[in-house]
Amino acid sequence: MAEGKGIVCVTGGTGFIASMMIKRLLSDGYYVNTTTRSAPCKDHSFLTNLPDASEKLKIFKADLNNPESFYPAIEGCKWVFHTATPMDWEEEVDILSERTVNGALGVLKVSLNSKTVKKVVFTASCTNVTYSGEEVDELDESYWSDIDFINKTKPINWPYSISQLLAEKAVLEFGEKHGLDVVTLVLPFVIGPFICPKLPLSIQMTMSWLFGVYDELGVFPSIPIIHVDDVARAHIFMLEHPNIKGRYICSLSGTISMEEIADLVRENYPEFKMPILDNLKEIKGERTPSLNSKKLIDAGFVFKYGNKKAFEDAIQCCKANGHL
Repeated sequence: MAEGKGIVCVTGGTGFIASMMIKRLLSDGYYVNTTTRSAPCKDHSFLTNLPDASEKLKIFKADLNNPESFYPAIEGCKWVFHTATPMDWEEEVDILSERTVNGALGVLKVSLNSKTVKKVVFTASCTNVTYSGEEVDELDESYWSDIDFINKTKPINWPYSISQLLAEKAVLEFGEKHGLDVVTLVLPFVIGPFICPKLPLSIQMTMSWLFGVYDELGVFPSIPIIHVDDVARAHIFMLEHPNIKGRYICSLSGTISMEEIADLVRENYPEFKMPILDNLKEIKGERTPSLNSKKLIDAGFVFKYGNKKAFEDAIQCCKANGHL
């Protein structure tokens, strides 16, 4: 029988956020069950080689299209972090939304039927609040994006935005209806180091010019961000504190512009080819409001990292892993 602090299930363990959560959970004394769609077919050494993984980490094969496949991974767990989500942005919105919602509800049903799971933490996207259609400078947990507004404006990756919105609403409703403790953590662009082999999309999008891609510069003139380790710590905070209820935004205050990101890189990494400053100043695109994390901070969570550290850690990791 596992000792330590108990067993946690993390779905989608090969992803950027989930893999860093697994690393943090293991170091904090938890036993971890994680799921991937390919286990044991692919090389998961970036997980199995983590400190304490040989004793405390188990990898299970599971697929959101077959929620019952999560039973072995969730059985005996006290907590579930549901981070896995379909990422096929070219799929039709109705199909993508159905897969996302049914997969999330399936994981919750398995958690409820396990009789051991005390809490499910659902990793949600900031697109669930940023497309409300209201002209505001800062958003908190009271804001919800509006499907009609998304359908009308069709922002970047809008099918994904709709699927995420429907999934977060569905899991909160399920928890309330069935008496399962479900909380959601709403995240902005997550930046920082990574252990997964694939370059995280959030890093690729926020510094596309570092990777030789200039045609995406107009997508987001400014964005809210968070360091990935603060994300991992916030997830664990939510399971360790019994009074955490509902949805919580986890974001650094304010936003950072593409111009500010470029200035940061230019100052610390002069070897990189940079976009022309005037081009950055003239960026047209989606301006994302600031996200207010007061609710999470008032609950006792303390952020450890700022904007500069997030991007420095991301760049250093990209260099070390051959992405730059």
